[in-house]
Amino acid sequence: MSNNRIEFDSMGNIEVPANAYYGAQTQRAVQNFNISGHNLPIQFIYAIARIKRAAAYVNCDLGLLDKLRANSIIIAADSIIAGNHNDHFPIDVFQTGSGTSSNMNVNEVISYLAYSEKIKISANDHVNMSQSSNDTIPSAINISSVLEINGRLLPALRHIHNVIIYKAKYVDDVVKTGRTHLMDAMPIRMSQELYGWAEQVNQSIERIEHCLISFMNISQGGTAVGTGINAHPKFASNIIDKLSEDTGLCFKLCKNFFANQSSQDTSVEMSGHLKAFACALMKISNDLRLMNSGPISGFSEIEIEALQPGSSIMPGKVNPVIPETAAQVAAQVIGNDTVITIGGQSGNFQLNVMLPLIANNLLESITILSNVTILLADKCIKTFKIHREKIKAPINKNPVLITALNTIIGYEKSSKIANKAYKNGRFIIDVAHEDTNFSRVALECYLDPAKLTLGGIPSIKK
Repeated sequence: MSNNRIEFDSMGNIEVPANAYYGAQTQRAVQNFNISGHNLPIQFIYAIARIKRAAAYVNCDLGLLDKLRANSIIIAADSIIAGNHNDHFPIDVFQTGSGTSSNMNVNEVISYLAYSEKIKISANDHVNMSQSSNDTIPSAINISSVLEINGRLLPALRHIHNVIIYKAKYVDDVVKTGRTHLMDAMPIRMSQELYGWAEQVNQSIERIEHCLISFMNISQGGTAVGTGINAHPKFASNIIDKLSEDTGLCFKLCKNFFANQSSQDTSVEMSGHLKAFACALMKISNDLRLMNSGPISGFSEIEIEALQPGSSIMPGKVNPVIPETAAQVAAQVIGNDTVITIGGQSGNFQLNVMLPLIANNLLESITILSNVTILLADKCIKTFKIHREKIKAPINKNPVLITALNTIIGYEKSSKIANKAYKNGRFIIDVAHEDTNFSRVALECYLDPAKLTLGGIPSIKK
């Protein structure tokens, strides 16, 4: 028996693998776009199937599609969304810029699954009824991104925010040397450092949530060029209602099909917010790596959970693998944003022609950020231990503590005391006691590192 079967389309016959659920147009795309070996994210395929499902309902309600065909399409689409046929969407990310190949791939698989001896279902005439790749693919970008952000990314961000807040409360009594330019600065509480991380995460949550409002506006119903040609006048509003019902989210019809189908401005904006969080993630990861550095010769303020051996040649070496992983994810997201930005400016007249690339990179950023954020929270921030004695030992020798007396004795005299203490390796309080008229008791009070974390101007009594 042959391993292939013959399928045909408007360009003629073509051999398709016998066990494939797709047809001729998908096979042509497989042969034409043998480029990266990477397929579009399956979440994106599911979003296209959701559109097909909703369209079948609406077209049936509008009297354009008979109930038997509509039900068959709905059942087939449900099966795809359930993840039962993931192997039948083989088209490369790098394909036609409209995503027509992937749209037809889904149409053909649904047509194959819905086919019966009683009824023929056309991929173009029935599954794709009232639609075009040019409105379906942009809508699928929005739908898949919104579902992934709401279902995975925002819960991950809220989780790491909560973990950081919990850890900050746990380490509130730890006073450490602050650092600017990686050099010793005034003391801070470790909790203050962590609350800074938490606020970075919180700001990212707020930015992403605000951008989701725009992402909820989709262009399904604009069909080929934004005019809605070949679609019922009520199709656009009805399919938005159906998609909202099916997903439990409040999608809205975009204000202008021509803007939404020719541009990807909202994807560019969302990618920018993902990049901003990636930058925050990079900062948090690098702080953790530096605080963990050592354990003998580095800062060694904390000890990150040991998860695996760190060297193939140095026994006993353990590395901060989770922060390193998070930093690499952050770098990838920043790179993805550059690609999405270039894709976003590739709208020619009535259609953006880098849609598959934008879909791929945006969903990849959402996925890897979601995964690594949970990992960083649970296997690093939640579990790191404090080296309290290591933190406490150098802080009283920090010559920068004299900053607390600037408003009393002036910057110049404070600088001389700091330099003398540093040069001779002495405690700043000892030198200040020698070179000022302040009592030891007063200096112990007002050069107390813990009190200095509270800010304000000290009132010294001699």
